[in-house]
Amino acid sequence: QEQLVESGGGLVQAGGSLRLSCAVSEDIFNGYDMGWFRQAPGKEREFVAFISRSGRSIYYVDSVKGRFTISYDYAKRTMSLQMNSLKPEDTAVYYCAADPLLGYETDAYTFWGQGTQVTVSS
Repeated sequence: QEQLVESGGGLVQAGGSLRLSCAVSEDIFNGYDMGWFRQAPGKEREFVAFISRSGRSIYYVDSVKGRFTISYDYAKRTMSLQMNSLKPEDTAVYYCAADPLLGYETDAYTFWGQGTQVTVSS
């Protein structure tokens, strides 16, 4: 059984919006903090956003502040990333992750989704 499943990626023009969703298994949703990461071609995976299990602590990488919003939908048991004002440099495979082991910004999370491609054309 897959524990984290991303959806919502696609191709969008610069300035457009996309909403990524991560369907989360019940045990992970109830037990762990979560985050979004991305990996562009030829680059290392980088932190994008973090949300604590309670939802009270939220952090973003500087490059997406004011444009991206991370949130939970408790009824649907999903975590989302609303991405507005997209730029070509946002192009990457986006991953949801759970259970940070070494701080929320490092990619040492226990659980990972398979990733979803986001492509922003100029």
